[in-house]
Amino acid sequence: NENLYQHTRPEYVGNDMRMLISNMAGRASVQIKGGQLGLDLTDREMAGKITDAIKEREAQGYSFEAADASFELLVRSMTGQLELPFELIGWRVFTEEIVNRSNGDNSEATVKLVAKGQRQSVIGEGNGPVNALGDALIKALSPAYPQVADYELTDYRVRILDEGRGTDATVRVLIDTSDGEQGWTTVGVGTNVIEASWEALSDAYLYGLIKGYAGAAN
Repeated sequence: NENLYQHTRPEYVGNDMRMLISNMAGRASVQIKGGQLGLDLTDREMAGKITDAIKEREAQGYSFEAADASFELLVRSMTGQLELPFELIGWRVFTEEIVNRSNGDNSEATVKLVAKGQRQSVIGEGNGPVNALGDALIKALSPAYPQVADYELTDYRVRILDEGRGTDATVRVLIDTSDGEQGWTTVGVGTNVIEASWEALSDAYLYGLIKGYAGAAN
């Protein structure tokens, strides 16, 4: 009964109630959260497997409390409800320092993928490796999914999870993305900050496409 811990109804102040998912979540919480996202998790055995997967990933450093999009992608993948709109072949990125470069772009990324049966190998540039990867990903997806031009990274947060390990530390990356109308958050984890960033970034575009987000102009 939410009235036991809410002093007022969230909608009275322009909010709504959200079920947060963490390593403390049980099967019932996962089922409720799945229902809020329109996913059928009435199968108790499957809900238990998803709960175990969440706990395992949380132990690795993932946090689904603020990353509903990553949670939904995980559930869809485990329940066979995830139809991939594109298949990643590979990516690479490098950064160089060029004296007196006017536009500030110092990173170049290459993304290779297949979307709607068409293979794309595209180079993107940007002010830093994550910006360059985002530029390349948009260029690679745009021929098949022009709506991705409306997807914009609105926030990028990095947290070190095991302080004291220096540059070998595991990091968590959270990326907020918007199409001008909808907003969603994805998470990536790893000892390589660029790989963790790519995980969150590519999942952001994957989520936007499977949800059919098309931007305010479409």
